[in-house]
Amino acid sequence: MRIALVVSRYHAFVTEPLEAGARAALAEAGVAASDIETFAVPGAYELAQAAQRVAESGRWSAVVCLGCLIRGETPHFDYIASEAASGLQLAAIETGIPVSFGVLTVENIAQGEARLERAADAVRSALEMADLFAQLRVSARTG
Repeated sequence: MRIALVVSRYHAFVTEPLEAGARAALAEAGVAASDIETFAVPGAYELAQAAQRVAESGRWSAVVCLGCLIRGETPHFDYIASEAASGLQLAAIETGIPVSFGVLTVENIAQGEARLERAADAVRSALEMADLFAQLRVSARTG
């Protein structure tokens, strides 16, 4: 299984540990480091654009997207969170490749740091969906 990680650079003090956690979870699941590649993007808004392009390449079994949005004083947080979620869902639907949502939406830095294990959750979801999609492809060929 080949896994792409699309990681936001914004709030790197959270997203870099998220990426490390995702890589650890992938290693624990038996995915070789050589079968994992990271694609960095500026922020959470750009995750969907990159995820779709990465998925369209056909090189990956799944795409795990990691980012962190911290609520501020304006509605900007709400717009970006909504667009990131819908954009990643759309990328998965349009490409037929599992795209996992590992974007933290938190009120403050402490909440982000307390939720770093969510990267492993996103990895497990991506692997489960990639396995399901592989089973469906086999079933379609043999059924």
